Amino acid sequence: MELDDTVCYCFHVSKRKILNYLRVHRPRRASQLTGCGGAGTGCGWCVAYLQRYFEESQSGSGVADDITPVEYAKQRAAYIRAGKGTPAPGAIPLPVDEPPV
Repeated sequence: MELDDTVCYCFHVSKRKILNYLRVHRPRRASQLTGCGGAGTGCGWCVAYLQRYFEESQSGSGVADDITPVEYAKQRAAYIRAGKGTPAPGAIPLPVDEPPV
C-alpha cells in the first residue's frame, strides 16, 4: 500500500496519517493509535495493520506492505460479511461482489 491509501475505512485514515501520528506523537502502545482520527475503533479490520505499523515504528524498521489497496478492500469486505465487524456510520462502502465466472 502507498502512503495515501486508506487503512481505516471506517474513519477515512490514510497510511500517511498513521505513520505521521507515530512519528510525531510517539505512542507507547498500539492502542493509542485510536487518537489518530479514531483509527481502529470502527469495524476492527485495520487493527492488525495498526499493530504492525506500531511495532515497525518501535523497531525502527521500514513499513512495507505486500498487499494492494484492492486486495486490502476485498479482505476487509470478507471480514465484515463474515460478521466479524460492523462498519461505523459514514465508512467507505464495501466493494460490490464480482459475479462468478
